[in-house]
Amino acid sequence: MSDTKKTSLTKAIGQKSTTLEAEMSFFDHLDVLRKHLIRAVIAIAVFTGIAFYFNEFILDKIIFGPKKPDFWTYRMMCKLVEKFPSLGADMCITKINGEIINTEMAGQFNLQLNVCVMCGIVVGFPYLLWEVWRFIKPALHENERKSASGFVFFASVLFIIGIFFGYFIVCPLSVNFLTGYTVSAEIKNTFTVDSYLSSVATLTLGTGIIFELPVIIFILSKLGLMTPKLMRSSRRYAAVIILIIAAIVTPTPDIMTMLIVATPLFLLYELSIFVSAYIEKKKKKTDAAFYAN
Repeated sequence: MSDTKKTSLTKAIGQKSTTLEAEMSFFDHLDVLRKHLIRAVIAIAVFTGIAFYFNEFILDKIIFGPKKPDFWTYRMMCKLVEKFPSLGADMCITKINGEIINTEMAGQFNLQLNVCVMCGIVVGFPYLLWEVWRFIKPALHENERKSASGFVFFASVLFIIGIFFGYFIVCPLSVNFLTGYTVSAEIKNTFTVDSYLSSVATLTLGTGIIFELPVIIFILSKLGLMTPKLMRSSRRYAAVIILIIAAIVTPTPDIMTMLIVATPLFLLYELSIFVSAYIEKKKKKTDAAFYAN
């Protein structure tokens, strides 16, 4: 009986020590993650400070750029109409209706602060991804590190392409439509600075995030939650979802504008299928080599 008690006590102490080690390991990981996040926040804060220094240029040329008729996108659209008159004179935008007003005492200060923080996040996003990668990297096997070595680069490139596409294509088309849309001549379009900034930020950052689809599919395929067969069989549903997203992002009655936005999303979906197929092929090759040995 005493031997049984001693065995139970020894077993309990062993289990307790294992639990303590696991807890310590968990909190150690949390501490490492905290350090990575602190460095990322510091980097974003530095970029935000730089944005404060260039705030006049950022506000006038970048944030309020889509509100001006001489914006790059509108000028290119007018040149297209000159070369291809069949597109219609309406495609050449020479005037943006609506006025932007401030209705709060701290409105313009908040605008400047929010714009600078947003710029800090956008510019610091690649560094944030790099810190996340540094945190995840030690937990990966050598072959997993090699296959995911370009994670930060490709995720950053896709995000930047999405930002540019959202800013130069989605944003100006939406701003032009929304500022000029009226249901009655008795109603004048005047917009608060918060409303305008919110629309520009949502359209631009939202498109940047959507362009991360191949990276998300890469991660899901690595976890075994996504396969190319499933994605190919779901093409028709994906097409409907993409068209709905395009319709929401570009609330214009023009079908051509919606297709301009939807086309890159279709290409991203096809690229995601290719990525998923590549991951599945590598998995099969690794499994075959394992069972062969």
